[in-house]
Amino acid sequence: MRLLTSILTAACLLVALPISDAFAQNQPGFRVEKVVEGIDVPWGMAWLPDGDMLVTNRDGQLYRVHDGRLSAPLGGAPEVHVNGQGGLLDIVLHPNYADNGWLYISYSSREGEGQGSHTAIMRAKLQGNALVEQQVLYKGEENTSSGAHYGSRIAFDREGYLYFSIGDRGAHFENAQQLDRDGGKIYRLFDDGRVPQDNPFVSTAGAKSAVYSYGHRNPQGLVMNPITGKIWEHEHGPMGGDEINIIKPGVNYGWPIIGYGINYNGEPLAVATSRPGMEQPIFYWDPSIAPSGMAFITSDNYGPELKNHLLVGSLKFRYMVHLVLEGDRVVANEIVFPGIGRVRNIKQGPDGYIYVATEGDGIVRLLPE
Repeated sequence: MRLLTSILTAACLLVALPISDAFAQNQPGFRVEKVVEGIDVPWGMAWLPDGDMLVTNRDGQLYRVHDGRLSAPLGGAPEVHVNGQGGLLDIVLHPNYADNGWLYISYSSREGEGQGSHTAIMRAKLQGNALVEQQVLYKGEENTSSGAHYGSRIAFDREGYLYFSIGDRGAHFENAQQLDRDGGKIYRLFDDGRVPQDNPFVSTAGAKSAVYSYGHRNPQGLVMNPITGKIWEHEHGPMGGDEINIIKPGVNYGWPIIGYGINYNGEPLAVATSRPGMEQPIFYWDPSIAPSGMAFITSDNYGPELKNHLLVGSLKFRYMVHLVLEGDRVVANEIVFPGIGRVRNIKQGPDGYIYVATEGDGIVRLLPE
């Protein structure tokens, strides 16, 4: 197993990085505990103050989990277009949820112009077993029938700004580099949907004023680094070139002009791997691992091997990747929990334990022995 881990890791590095032995097998000192079953594609996870978990199923249902029991679907969830990668996606509680009761949901919406759907962001409140006071804060335009690259993750920063991602919807040459088109971007809003006047493109003629950064492919990881307060993102490349980026205002991350992968037909896609004025990733995988979900681990439950480092899920290889950090640098990269399943999301729960949502296998919790 260690030889396999080393071989796979060496194939997935931006540069040759050392492998730590402390957290590398399958997985000594850990056990995997089933939390809940019966959700086909659990996409988003969020915890209420009473300890119950809210879980989105990409097929369109929102569930509440109490003591390992799955509720009936909650009422008031947005109507979604279940279309390829589209459906009911992320869910995040407002940082001051205990005071204001707002929760935020991303989903594929048919509303607006054009056939098909686009990514939307809604906020609502939970009353009993139903969502109430639904407010659509943002809706990508115009709709497309493509089932590809909806994104979409949601994160708050320390100042309470709301960030969310929308993928390029499969039209990378049309969307990702065009500021007047939705898709292939990270957005920033106030928590009520207003556009901050210091957003980088507010004064740019024709630009979408909610855009914060652009040149992204399909971001399915978006979290705040609890140590630095910076927003980190990961996105799918094509065949190779999955990236981790630190999001900066107004920055062009290059897709599809620059990148480290090739097209699915085996031919080059990006023009180059670098270009002046376009940001390099802080880390990339080649070959692709198909990353989904990302969590900074701050808990003392797992010891120094994990604390203040990063976990990323792999859909393609059914494992997780443990990234050892020094500040904003990735200094080691290792495969952990091989065979855990197609990881869709990773979260650190309020109990300090790591929860992993997997397609077809439900949600599990990682416990040290």
